[in-house]
Amino acid sequence: MTLEAALALDAADPLAHFRDRFVQSEGLIYLDGNSLGQLPKATIAATTELVTKAWGERLIRSWNEGWIDAPARVGAMIAPLIGAEADEVIAADSTSVNLYKLIVAALRRDPARTVVVSEAGNFPTDLHIAEGAVAAVAGAELRVVERGALAEALGADTALLLLTHVHYKRAERFDMAGWTKAAHDAGALVCWDLSHSAGAVKVELNAAGADLAVGCGYKYLNGGPGAPAFLYVAKRWQDALHNPLSGWMGHAEPFGFADAYAAAAGMKRWLTGTPSVLGLGALESGLALWDGIDTAQVAAKSAALWNIFHAAGTAAGLECVTPSDPAKRGSHISFRHAHAYEIVQALIARGVIGDFRDPDILRFGLTPLTLSHADIWRAGEMLVEIVESGEYRRPEFAVRNAVT
Repeated sequence: MTLEAALALDAADPLAHFRDRFVQSEGLIYLDGNSLGQLPKATIAATTELVTKAWGERLIRSWNEGWIDAPARVGAMIAPLIGAEADEVIAADSTSVNLYKLIVAALRRDPARTVVVSEAGNFPTDLHIAEGAVAAVAGAELRVVERGALAEALGADTALLLLTHVHYKRAERFDMAGWTKAAHDAGALVCWDLSHSAGAVKVELNAAGADLAVGCGYKYLNGGPGAPAFLYVAKRWQDALHNPLSGWMGHAEPFGFADAYAAAAGMKRWLTGTPSVLGLGALESGLALWDGIDTAQVAAKSAALWNIFHAAGTAAGLECVTPSDPAKRGSHISFRHAHAYEIVQALIARGVIGDFRDPDILRFGLTPLTLSHADIWRAGEMLVEIVESGEYRRPEFAVRNAVT
């Protein structure tokens, strides 16, 4: 790939105009969209109005002018991006909190099924939350096995198969339909973590027969740092499963102020405390960008960006740990190197923002709405130069930051 060829791809790119909808810093190539998406320009105006008008002027009246419905409204905007119905998704809390709710609910469904099965090397919070969730249910157990042993770990005692659809390090993607069927064949439910999937790859929860899912709003959905997360419960389970964090916003009549708890119908029962209105407002404006976007074009551009950067990483002598088949990966690419941290820091010093995952992974988010093919070509050239010249060996690049 030459720069001229990359520029030619940009000239023919049907998604190129979306770059102008995001704040762009001159001289910066941002390859960290799978940790924090870029700021949509529309969000600046939307959040300003939310603060100055809805909060500043309308005050408490704003709850009846749109705030109280925000979790369901934002959830409905997420639904088409994950292959769900509008009334199967709600925006609330964090991914971790939502995972806890769904794991405990799944364990309480059938007392004879006491085991949660998950993958060794899953994103740490998934496993950490699962530990806490099984500890909250008498007799429950967390069974963590290598990916190759997942099928045999499922059995008559399995309550839930907990999987991350796209692996946070390798970008390896599970076959959602296949693993959902495997869980169902064992009589278990399945819960998918879509944090590295939503807005990055095509997700078809209902077509796959999925039961439960969670995901975050701050990566490819561009909701901002700490944006509210979302959870999905298939309609067939909405009356049978119950939120263990039974807060007042999940009550059938929250403003009836009854002492006893009565769960709301549908997805509202998965709310707990007062919604984060400012966070939901920012996420809502970010989601509005997705209206009318052809996900097939997003997937095609992601594959093209991957090919350019993969060629550069290979030329630099790095080991790619991401599957080469687009159908088996997400929208990021990862390489292994003994000095991965230092190389990432050297790239950042040159204005290419990627991230490091312990112990030896360089990870780069390929976000089709904000990146050009020429961006990826230039970033790849710098990656080769840094590795071949040994520039990454400068002492300052070995100093570890708190957030990597």
